[in-house]
Amino acid sequence: MSAMNHPDYNSPAELKAFLESNGMAMQKKFGQNFLVNEQARIKLIDNLDINEKSTVWEVGPGLGSMTSEILKRGANLTVFEIDRGFIRFLHSFFEEYEKKGKFRIIEGDVLKNWKNVYENEGLPDRFFGNLPYNIAATLIADTIEKDVRFEKAVFTVQKEVALRACAKPCSEDYSSFSILCQWAYNLSPLMDLAGGNFWPKPNVDSRAFQMLKKEEFPCCKNPQFFMKVQRALFSSRRKNVRNNLSNFIRNSDVTLAALEKAGIDPMVRAEALTVEKILLLSDVLTDILKK
Repeated sequence: MSAMNHPDYNSPAELKAFLESNGMAMQKKFGQNFLVNEQARIKLIDNLDINEKSTVWEVGPGLGSMTSEILKRGANLTVFEIDRGFIRFLHSFFEEYEKKGKFRIIEGDVLKNWKNVYENEGLPDRFFGNLPYNIAATLIADTIEKDVRFEKAVFTVQKEVALRACAKPCSEDYSSFSILCQWAYNLSPLMDLAGGNFWPKPNVDSRAFQMLKKEEFPCCKNPQFFMKVQRALFSSRRKNVRNNLSNFIRNSDVTLAALEKAGIDPMVRAEALTVEKILLLSDVLTDILKK
């Protein structure tokens, strides 16, 4: 396949015609939506803060509207794409960059592939993507749980996922996912994007946000144990911390002693606890269970 011209990334009509003329369509199962607002794309890549020395991973490049912007800035780019039709076009659109060793495609499911790439090559400087709604929270949590943190990540996700990541204690969206994200990163929203910024137009709003690696980390004695503790605390949202923790520790005396030492009321629910309180509780439990 010889190099092809890119379709106009800002024109839903042209993108649709391009896919149809090549016997393709957008696939709902992969959560595919293209960001057709050029200013938003440029702003997102500006936030990524990259240059010709940067290494970047991009998830779900689609037909390459963001990919094109990243490569223009000279970065070394690895993309993760599951759709074979898109893969074929990406090879063609960015053939010159591939020849120079500045661009490559990892084919298949990013949830299955990212760890392998990381173990073979280490981490990129930046992690980026307009993440498919069905994998966004899973992918972010999976990297943190496997003790992998990026210097900087910029993601566009369903707004609800961003709200959960950034939620504060005692709010409806505060969850185990919020704890994980805020333990590992400093988070800040970048922009909200209504459905009309995408094609096909999704029924939900999106939010772009950035995650900056926390310098003071992991702030606890046993990170793997902390992750289990915080998951256990949120295992049943209607139950208080005493009940959820007792189910996990299997010892009500140890549970009560740890909660008392950490200064936590046994009757509160997990969503009342700050990340710092849960880190303290994890450390207290680590010490008690060692004895």
